[in-house]
Amino acid sequence: MDLRLSDSDEAFRAELRAWLTRALPELDSPPARDDWPARVRYDTDWQRRLFDAGYAGMSWPTEYGGRDASPTEQLLFLEETTQAQAPYVGVNFVGNLHAGPTLIAEGTDEQKAAHLPRILRGDEVWCQCFSEPGAGSDLAGLRARAVRDGDDYVVNGQKIWCSFGHVGEFGELLVRTDPDASKHRGISWLILAMDSAGIEVRPIETLLGSSEFSEVFFDEVRVPVVNRVGAENDGWRVTNVTLSFERGTAFVGEMVDARRLADELRPLVHDATDRHELGHVLAQLDALWALTMRNVTQASHGTPGPGALMFKLAYSEARDRLGELSMRVLGRDAFDVHDYRVEERLRTLSIPIAAGTSQIQRNIIGERLLGLPKEKSWE
Repeated sequence: MDLRLSDSDEAFRAELRAWLTRALPELDSPPARDDWPARVRYDTDWQRRLFDAGYAGMSWPTEYGGRDASPTEQLLFLEETTQAQAPYVGVNFVGNLHAGPTLIAEGTDEQKAAHLPRILRGDEVWCQCFSEPGAGSDLAGLRARAVRDGDDYVVNGQKIWCSFGHVGEFGELLVRTDPDASKHRGISWLILAMDSAGIEVRPIETLLGSSEFSEVFFDEVRVPVVNRVGAENDGWRVTNVTLSFERGTAFVGEMVDARRLADELRPLVHDATDRHELGHVLAQLDALWALTMRNVTQASHGTPGPGALMFKLAYSEARDRLGELSMRVLGRDAFDVHDYRVEERLRTLSIPIAAGTSQIQRNIIGERLLGLPKEKSWE
């Protein structure tokens, strides 16, 4: 991609800034963290405002309500909205950044028509039902079963760390449809209606006191076969499409935010050693931003390439380094949990775990990109 902004790019930036200047003062104050009905209203209202203004689904095809924007415009949108402190996707995270892109890449025409416009309008909130108590980083070890019964699958099992499981209307669900196949070959990817009979959702409270994650239990839950995305038992391949978006482009907003936090830390850093460390962090973030631009460009042509795997690992390390430096610079003020930088540090402790642990990322990079021997199994 051309890293220089064209006249049309500059015009887009000016247009977006003007719209944000008008739109943001019209918003109500953000709701309390634990007021989920209010959070859903707030986040879906912002999503609808983006849709009405033509800024929803920047990379999505126009036939489904997206903008089909260039990679440069996508990055400008993320930069400008983050710097203006506009609301993030919130409860629309899974639909906008995981499920929606997966449906664009792998869904049937009927699935796309049924869900993509509703996701972009904020009419449909999604959750993710992937991980299980015994299948987190080793996601392919999942055990939730789906048995074919006529035109339905009958699902039994348990999921954990389900993002927005308690407010999602639909979920991206991974199930084992062939228990006799190797663990990577007997999985299917299903669209799950969360109001189906037999589903029990239990919210999980995090270190910060938030509850965006849930446990979800399935007892004879019926899911129509037409809700399967991709072929039966081909769900691991589809899952990797989803994870490529999660690891590659879903962190772009976080990347912009990290650069802002690092810049805000500059005037607080006086010790020479700390200044040296901050310089390293800023250099890492600049390099990651260049990789981000490459990933977004590749995603605009289909799915992110190998750079998505590299980005997630490197970003986790850079964000951890920034968090440690922030706490050292803040000193006693680091005990003030109401300081947003302290809250950010606590939140970012989960980044090396989310979307696959750093240990798993290293294995994937070593095996898939570098061609190294697979790690020995101790099972």
